[in-house]
Amino acid sequence: MPQTQASLSPTRSARPVTTLELMERTSLSEAVLSELVHGFYGKIRVDPVLGPIFAERITDWEPHLEKMVGFWSSVALMTGRYHGAPVPKHAGLPVTWAHFERWLELFRETAGEVCSPVGAAYVIERAERIARSLHMANQDAQQPCGAVPNLK
Repeated sequence: MPQTQASLSPTRSARPVTTLELMERTSLSEAVLSELVHGFYGKIRVDPVLGPIFAERITDWEPHLEKMVGFWSSVALMTGRYHGAPVPKHAGLPVTWAHFERWLELFRETAGEVCSPVGAAYVIERAERIARSLHMANQDAQQPCGAVPNLK
């Protein structure tokens, strides 16, 4: 006898359990991630290299910071709060790997100040992957149509 929609048991998400396990393992929380994001972007805004790039594109910082807290909540704690597409937003920016290195330097510094050692290592590893991914996407966006992508 086929099951009807009403007779199927509801599917439960493993996300809340995963989030709690990550919080316990890393000592990260929404509050810590908010402090990380706000501290990091506070440094970005006054940085002589990165500040002008961000200032040209972001005029209202509060919505951006909220979006980034949601992003890092999703990345670090698997909360699913972020529903965006970061690659297209970064593709074609006037940046080189040196800009991403500076971004990582400020991120590592802030993570070390705000997070537990385990939490800092955890978010830094993810930030490094994100930087590499965004850099490759940015390079590809600057290639002529039909060019072979640079996979270095």
